[in-house]
Amino acid sequence: MRLAYQPPYDWAAMVGFLSMRAIAGLETVTDGVYRRSISVGGRHGWISVAPGAGDWLEVGVDFPDTAALPEIERRLRRMFDLDGQPLDINAQLASDPLMATLVAARPGLRVPGTWDGLELAIRAVLGQQIMVVAAIRLAGKLVAQYGQPLATPHAGITHVFPTPEVLAAADLATLGMPKARGRTLSGVAQALLDDPELFAPKASLKEGVARLVALPGIGDWTAQYIAMRQLREADAFASGDIGLINALAALEGEPVSAKQLLVRAEAWRPLRAYAAQHLWTSLQRGD
Repeated sequence: MRLAYQPPYDWAAMVGFLSMRAIAGLETVTDGVYRRSISVGGRHGWISVAPGAGDWLEVGVDFPDTAALPEIERRLRRMFDLDGQPLDINAQLASDPLMATLVAARPGLRVPGTWDGLELAIRAVLGQQIMVVAAIRLAGKLVAQYGQPLATPHAGITHVFPTPEVLAAADLATLGMPKARGRTLSGVAQALLDDPELFAPKASLKEGVARLVALPGIGDWTAQYIAMRQLREADAFASGDIGLINALAALEGEPVSAKQLLVRAEAWRPLRAYAAQHLWTSLQRGD
């Protein structure tokens, strides 16, 4: 597939974000090419995604059912934010002087999405109150223990992500996490079984977050993160995120509280998710 987008597109930032969060056994990033296993309708395969020679991404798909290609394309467009309008987004954010500087440095920055809602929710819960590296290590253990093995020609891609049926019945605390967090993970999987539309976009950000925080163990940070990357809510904003707090403090040269960050972010509505991505990326660049 060639998946077109409106330029510019910051592939380096996108693939850098995904690389830092790549789950062992499920996905890899090698020489700027993103690869992963995928599941659609109970069948499995894998994809590779790389920048094209023009304003598109080159996507390779190996999947046993060609009828699934439209769904695969739909998910990839959301995952890589290919329908974003960077010129409009940048113009709105640039009304704030801080964002104007960040936008000028990364005019093609996108908000990374996800292949699957349950997978992202599991990642988000695993990341509660621990570092990204530790969360990804736990996710790798979860995939190795509960994911279905998959033979692929790509080194490092060995499993598909576990199904909600498997996770709902598992004692995930055995992976090495607090029992309460293990129950939250299983509870999220069961909630998806009870409501297959759990991770589908809602009528508003408020409604989407409210549905998620109603689940045991899901707080505002986790709900906003899921809304940002899975529900594709452009104004989602995890105000308590330590990375966002640290990024704003570094850029403005003084300490910042979560409350101050939330107040500051009012200037970035209705595109706070893109503002957040700029803040996270500024930390990686050392701005």
